[in-house]
Amino acid sequence: MREALVNLNVNPCKMCMPMGAVTACYGIKKCMSILHGSQGCSTYIRRHMATHYNEPVDIASSSLTEEGTVYGGEQNLIKGLRNLITIYQPEVIAVETTCLAETIGEDIGRIIEKFRSEYQEARDIEIIPIPSAGYAGTQFEGYMKALCQIVKHVKMEEEKNGKINVVTSPLSPGDIRYLKELLESFSLDYILLPDLSENLDGVYQPDYEKLPAKGTDIRDIRKMAGAAFTIELSSFTEENPSVAEYLYERYQVPYEKCNVPVSLRDNDKLVKLLEKLSGGKIPEKLKKERGRFLDAMVDAHKYNGEARAAVFGEPDFVYSTVRLCAENGILPVIAATGSKCPSLREKLRDEIKEVADRYFCTDYEILDDTDFKTIEEKAGELSVNVLIGNSDGRRISEKLGIELVRRSFPVHDRVGGQRLRTVGYSGALTFLDDISNVILAGKEKGFRKELYDKYYHKKQEGIYEEKEDDIGFMKVLKKKTAEGKDTKKIEMPKRVEITEGIEVPENMQIPEGMKVHEIQIPEGLEVPKRTEAQRTEVPAKTDTTGKAKTPEEKTKTHPCFNCSAHDYARMHLPIAPKCNISCNYCVRKYDCPNESRPGVTTQVLSPEEACEKYREVKKKVPKLSVIGIAGPGDALANFEETKRTLSLIRQEDEEVTFCLSTNGLMLPQYAGELIKLGVSHVTVTMNAVDPKIGAQIYRHVNYMGNSYFGETAAAILMANQMAGIRMLAEEGIICKVNIVMIKGVNDEHIPEVVKKVKELGAAITNIMQLIPVEGSVFEKIPLVSNQEIMAMRKNCGETMKQMYHCKQCRADAVGVLGDDRSFEFNACHKEEAKKAAEEKTEEKGVYVAVATKSGILVDQHFGQVSELYIYEYRSGAACFKERRVVDKYCTGSEECDLKEDKITSILKTISDCKAVIVMRIGESPKAKLKEKGIEVFTTYDRIEASVKKAVAELKM
Repeated sequence: MREALVNLNVNPCKMCMPMGAVTACYGIKKCMSILHGSQGCSTYIRRHMATHYNEPVDIASSSLTEEGTVYGGEQNLIKGLRNLITIYQPEVIAVETTCLAETIGEDIGRIIEKFRSEYQEARDIEIIPIPSAGYAGTQFEGYMKALCQIVKHVKMEEEKNGKINVVTSPLSPGDIRYLKELLESFSLDYILLPDLSENLDGVYQPDYEKLPAKGTDIRDIRKMAGAAFTIELSSFTEENPSVAEYLYERYQVPYEKCNVPVSLRDNDKLVKLLEKLSGGKIPEKLKKERGRFLDAMVDAHKYNGEARAAVFGEPDFVYSTVRLCAENGILPVIAATGSKCPSLREKLRDEIKEVADRYFCTDYEILDDTDFKTIEEKAGELSVNVLIGNSDGRRISEKLGIELVRRSFPVHDRVGGQRLRTVGYSGALTFLDDISNVILAGKEKGFRKELYDKYYHKKQEGIYEEKEDDIGFMKVLKKKTAEGKDTKKIEMPKRVEITEGIEVPENMQIPEGMKVHEIQIPEGLEVPKRTEAQRTEVPAKTDTTGKAKTPEEKTKTHPCFNCSAHDYARMHLPIAPKCNISCNYCVRKYDCPNESRPGVTTQVLSPEEACEKYREVKKKVPKLSVIGIAGPGDALANFEETKRTLSLIRQEDEEVTFCLSTNGLMLPQYAGELIKLGVSHVTVTMNAVDPKIGAQIYRHVNYMGNSYFGETAAAILMANQMAGIRMLAEEGIICKVNIVMIKGVNDEHIPEVVKKVKELGAAITNIMQLIPVEGSVFEKIPLVSNQEIMAMRKNCGETMKQMYHCKQCRADAVGVLGDDRSFEFNACHKEEAKKAAEEKTEEKGVYVAVATKSGILVDQHFGQVSELYIYEYRSGAACFKERRVVDKYCTGSEECDLKEDKITSILKTISDCKAVIVMRIGESPKAKLKEKGIEVFTTYDRIEASVKKAVAELKM
């Protein structure tokens, strides 16, 4: 999930080390595992293994409780070992630690030695300590470590015996059975470690065997030191203990490491090695298997070219599967493991790049130490159409509608997980068939709809059936003419009272010549559900697989609609200067580079200029995902410019997300056009659903060529806002509703607004702080505090999703949220900067550091700032220069006077400043600033005015 400001795993793509250790030990004959930890650990592992392998699994536990945790669990473990020997009579005992035992520092080696010395019955039993703290790694690391611990602690027989050691990373019992058949086909005398083939996929028998009756015998393990050669099937023993390396270093047993044999080349390498070691010929049966696999690759190649796969699971599984995919033209756009495995990227980078280059693809991800939340996000972004991995990926499959090819451990939602094959020519063939069939099934299922949408439906989408929008005090009837043009009429119901005053538009059905001064709106303005009409599909970018990105998928890379998309950039194009309503909090001041608020821009662009600017920004701003039109007026009051701009940019970039902000007055009229243009996200600023409250917020509304005032204006605006939101939501457009919280006006009314917009189908609301703008009607209205606005968001969050990360951006904002780069891309300011650089004036400016959160007011405590705004005072003007990042001075009021290292860092950062302006500051940092000659001013005022006042007091 990569959630904003949080570093954590959401639904980890891994399981704990003891899980892997226990699994490895289940491949040892008459071996019993005991977990030194709480009972919950053994229960968790038994449950996972039993549901995957469909076999009973016994695991003992030392049952550590609170007392053992505090005073040590030695007695628990000794008692557990005695009981285990009495009940099971094992030949081998594996003592695996857990998080709890490792955290309290239990020395299991010492405890085992003490147990051996005190209890004679343990004399002939191999007891092997396996440190496996759950937090120290994943099941993969636990499996590999267990094998190495077994080999290290068994008393070895060094006499040469001519055997071949074969050590495997985690494989299914079905794969291990095949591996044994392969070794036997070369008549090799081998020792396989571990052998899960019978213990975790056994035959039916009426009597339950408590101990694993099959598997690698401990007597054979002792002979591994005298073997002629070791084959280790794993690609990641650099990060994990290697049995082959240990046997070579300790007993000089030569070895070769091989990749898990899934791909054609890895199978070939293993077969050639076995041929060399055996001195015989490759069996004919094996040659036929290889030929059949080659034939299957040819059969499936025409489908595999459309595959965009996400492969996830244990490192060896991911690596071997990606190599199989690459051989068969399947593009693995995601290769992900939950293990910490930095070499995965290095090993797979060229492998995937080779395939990606053939498809002219530049976007793919290789992830280690990751979680399913991240995999899900990336799968949506990269248009994945097949998932390959264990059944823990089923939630992604269900949510995104992507088929999952189940392999590896665990498989909980299907039977037969223990028999699924990947290794060998025959296993790889079955695996490849399963992947190809997912692609083929998707093609068969979806191509008719795609053809219909492409060649027929889009021609018809402009034709609407006659339908009626009942929006409370008026009804809007819409019907497409044969020429495809809208005809609308607004019908006023009889209950509306009409008095003299303002002339009514001609298209209102009111007796000719009657004057309207005020329309009395019935209490409780409501928006009943629209009558059903044919749904219009939202145009979206279609990738090479034929799957279109939905608005929901685009939301994942939209920073204004998804707080987790904070590393994606957006660009607002200021092409809409006209506005059709007048808000009491708004003054659209175009040339103000120092302010960050809606409606502010340095210049207004033509559609062609906007497209040219987009090209420039696209080259310089990474991960630019969204083009928005947010003013400086209203996007729909300038619809021709909006339409032209979006059309030009769509020709440049088919993938970019289109978004616009509007007051909603013209939304019902242009909703269909927005859908055709490919707009997927719309923000509507809607501050009330009660005309009486709305009349206090809006001065007038210009609608259909006429001006309306008071409650009439508010009612017309609100009715169109609500009708428009419902229309867009029903067509699949993601709607966000911005609500400006105005103290004493609508602050108590906001929960009603949120309830209403949820009914209409909006996805999220953004409750924003009023920015008091000089010259506006609401200039003197006090700001709501951060506590008040957060309390309101929390309250409304019980009704629907809330936005917490809004920056109330300019109409020409560029970059990621919180780092507006618009200044560097505005042509007029480029010229000013160039001119200023050329003019080498001797006048020296005064630098002042400001603690601000809004960028408008001095509104932050010094101890809470993570960046300071630097202003330069020169020639009577205060001009914003830059932001400087600093370490937050205190994290709690008790510590503010103890942060010597942090204040030193801050002093260095602002050493060229003559003053600091803050809302509040502690006495200790204030004194240290003054010692360095930096004056401190406390205020709560507009930044420019505060800087001027501070410089005046400095008498400079």
